Amino acid sequence: MASPPFPLPADDRGLSPYTGWTRAHWEATADGLLRAALAHATPRHGLLLLPGGRPSFSGTRSDGLEGFARTFLLAALRVAGANGDDPHGFLDRYAQGLAAGTESPVPDGQLTAEHPESWPSLDAVNQAHVEAASIALGLRLTRRWLWDGLDEKVRERVADWLRPALGPSPMDNNWWLFGLTVGGFLADAGIETDRSRTAIDRALARIDEWYVGDGWYSDGPNRSFDHYNGWALHFYPMLHAHLAGDRALLASHGARLHDHLAHAARLFDANGAPLPFGRSLTYRFAATAAPWIGALTGHTPLTPGTTRRLASGALRHFVDRGAVSDEGLLPLGWYGPYPPLIQMYSGPASPYWASKGFVGLLLPSDHPAWTAPEEALPAETSDVALPLGPTGLLVHSTAADGLVRLHNHGSSALHPSFAPYYARFAYSTRTGPAHPGSADGTDPDGTSGSDPAQLTDNHFALLADGLPTQRGPVTPSGQGPGWAASAHTPHGADGEPLPGVRIHSATLVHDRAELRAHLVTGAAPGTRVCQTGWAVTAEGPAAQLHPVRGYEGPPREIPAGSTLIGPAARTTVLEGTVTDDPQGTLFLALASLTDVPDPAPADTLATVRVTPGLLHVTWADGEATEIPFPTG
Repeated sequence: MASPPFPLPADDRGLSPYTGWTRAHWEATADGLLRAALAHATPRHGLLLLPGGRPSFSGTRSDGLEGFARTFLLAALRVAGANGDDPHGFLDRYAQGLAAGTESPVPDGQLTAEHPESWPSLDAVNQAHVEAASIALGLRLTRRWLWDGLDEKVRERVADWLRPALGPSPMDNNWWLFGLTVGGFLADAGIETDRSRTAIDRALARIDEWYVGDGWYSDGPNRSFDHYNGWALHFYPMLHAHLAGDRALLASHGARLHDHLAHAARLFDANGAPLPFGRSLTYRFAATAAPWIGALTGHTPLTPGTTRRLASGALRHFVDRGAVSDEGLLPLGWYGPYPPLIQMYSGPASPYWASKGFVGLLLPSDHPAWTAPEEALPAETSDVALPLGPTGLLVHSTAADGLVRLHNHGSSALHPSFAPYYARFAYSTRTGPAHPGSADGTDPDGTSGSDPAQLTDNHFALLADGLPTQRGPVTPSGQGPGWAASAHTPHGADGEPLPGVRIHSATLVHDRAELRAHLVTGAAPGTRVCQTGWAVTAEGPAAQLHPVRGYEGPPREIPAGSTLIGPAARTTVLEGTVTDDPQGTLFLALASLTDVPDPAPADTLATVRVTPGLLHVTWADGEATEIPFPTG
């Protein structure tokens, strides 16, 4: 376990028997992160140019704005949560930065010698819309102590810089909520009140179109379901409603948040880890933002002790595993730096969206979320096999080891670079999507290695011209307690769908056991297929894969590349052949991932019977599951 380069209080195992952490640990961590980041400010504090070696595609000036904005949000939460007490003088430095950054905004995200501290304008650099939301939210939270004391000309410049965010969003996804957040601040400050109200209403109307029920939104007009639900799509409307005292919005969106948290709390491991699924995972413990917002607004199914257990568990999980560098910074990665995790829009300061995870500091120190004894997480109390509303996702956890898995029969990648974190059939809190290439992950593009099956873990593929197909857009086809099913058209290495080919898939789970079923239709007889299992490192949980039907022989173990958990991961692969049956070829395998010592072999986990249109599974403990499924 790693130690951060700043002091922390002693553990309090009486109040916090699971994590030892209290509000004082959160405050000390916020202070340590801020002091380290502010050491990289430009002379007038207009930009924070954090080290990291890899700029985003928006440019170094934009990255410097990102450093200012995202750490300012953390400072604002820290100071507002202390009712204005600012012993480290954080707000003075951000006040100077507001003056410097808005003095002469430039229409470019690249840093030049001219205007070395100026911010890029929102009209010219889309990424500035994201950072405008953090700045506006920080100003709203600290208005009494910062904004109201600024020089009138600086206030005018800041408002002018923010105004473009009140227009239509340049991205049709959660970005609409940046306009809502800017509008909320400007309306509070008596600036552009009509336009601000329009921006707020327009954003709420747009995300309403993406609400699919049971607390879940898609992140745009698509099938992207991930942590953006918690750290954006619930976070911004609910925090705005709370700050505005909008009871109607709190009631309507609070009911959605309540439903979401009933599911989201199940995506955290007993060891504190949130599930690594979806994009922008370098935001890490920002995944705790929605549980804190639930406690702040009263719209949560979680007890106060469970809320703090979840949030402190996640924060400590990362701090203990090296997510804070020796310099006190958050690098681009999961624990330490991990380049394959990073999206093209990410810059050195991107990880500081994790600041949202500190929104719990807005709760007063005597709030039950800070004073109640910690309670166990759902993953620690009972086995769960629960569909997540209409998303097509199935959460699967086992109390014996506290491990959480997610089986994906509903979420699709919208861009090839996102595929590892959206398109696999399964994810877990103690494994990561593998990035093939060298075992230490130095070749994240997957261009090395001779075995085509190593290209993806937890995947079912046809081998077309020796290369595995990729999963095309997913259509959910059914779900129930302990199972979920979907269909997709596989895509070739050129990104094009294979004409006439369809793969129907289902996952059935019980205890640690998984039955993975795939029916291939429309493929030429003799086409080879492969099924891969979990990608695990030497220190990780035990993974198993066993053929039941359609596959040849025992599985082979192969190198999988690196994962966000560690290097030199390995997985197993089963291979088979499509037959000439015109109704399709059925492939069945049993799989398992567990941290329980000495697990029984996978072939003992269940027996499977196939009848026309049905799969029947009898699990090792005698319980049975039957689902409708095309069986060829």
